[in-house]
Amino acid sequence: MAVNKKKVGVIVGGVAVVAIVGGIIAAVAINNGGSTAEAAPAPTPTSEAIKFDLTSKNVEGRPRIDPVPEAVAALKASGFKPITAGTLTVVGSAYIPPLGFLAEDDNSTLLGSEPDFGQLIADGLGLKFKNEVAQWADWPLGIQSGKYDLITSNVTVTEERKDLFDFASYRNDELGFYVRSDSKITSIKEAKDVAGLSIIVGSGTNQEKILLAWDEENKAAGLDPVDFQYYDDDAAGTLALQSGRVDATFGPNATSAYKAAVDGKTKLVGLVNGGFPANAQIAAGTAKGNGLIEAVNIVLNYAIENGQYDAILERWGLESEGIDKSEVNPAGLPRS
Repeated sequence: MAVNKKKVGVIVGGVAVVAIVGGIIAAVAINNGGSTAEAAPAPTPTSEAIKFDLTSKNVEGRPRIDPVPEAVAALKASGFKPITAGTLTVVGSAYIPPLGFLAEDDNSTLLGSEPDFGQLIADGLGLKFKNEVAQWADWPLGIQSGKYDLITSNVTVTEERKDLFDFASYRNDELGFYVRSDSKITSIKEAKDVAGLSIIVGSGTNQEKILLAWDEENKAAGLDPVDFQYYDDDAAGTLALQSGRVDATFGPNATSAYKAAVDGKTKLVGLVNGGFPANAQIAAGTAKGNGLIEAVNIVLNYAIENGQYDAILERWGLESEGIDKSEVNPAGLPRS
């Protein structure tokens, strides 16, 4: 398959250097309809680099849009009233780049792809943007109680969440297999590729569920089992991979891709959708039935059609997670 060059960030002295690198972050596609995921090509040498600011000034580079008349009209017709008049209050959590993280210079401004989408939605609705930072465990009650209007924080749509919230999708949920950059492993795209490997995976996660299913398939076929490795400390897991004690990690692609770009010590060898074998999506969420989500959906589709959506994905190296159309309450991960 053809490999497009993507921008990836490397932190140097408090500033990110964005290198145009073939295949490190997003040069793979997902086969959502089958039982395999297409393997990633090996990274190619850096050909260009530019500075990318991770301070609060980064906000100035966010893709912006004018109010979308259709969305503004839909919002008015819905009867939805923002918590603060004229303002969209959007909650997100501070993790690590590229999703949501605090600016290096003020430790309060939330940066990343998720607040970028929050800003874009507020713009399209003709509202001011107010970003609130909260712990992941606190957002559901905050949305339900009316403390926040909207969440954009890497929330995967599930059937259980749809009982309490409405969603408008804006990214595919992707998981990535990463190995040491000098590893002889070049492709993980189906069950047999993980046979006999030692793999770090999060306990109780979607990725563990996928890996367990693949492991059962392998054992039934007489192949070697996976050696499951669990680390609560990310740094310890990284050390285990770098020292050769484990062969690979399997987890959310966005953050793993950024880590690979930062130090060049790991490489992507395969992508799997988070809802494998179905297709899971990341979405903006509102309280159930409050009327806001339809207007949000209109804004997102306008941005998809007019390029601002792609600009956000490219800005954070998430091109492979792009969707062609935002949907209201798409099929979610099944109930447990």
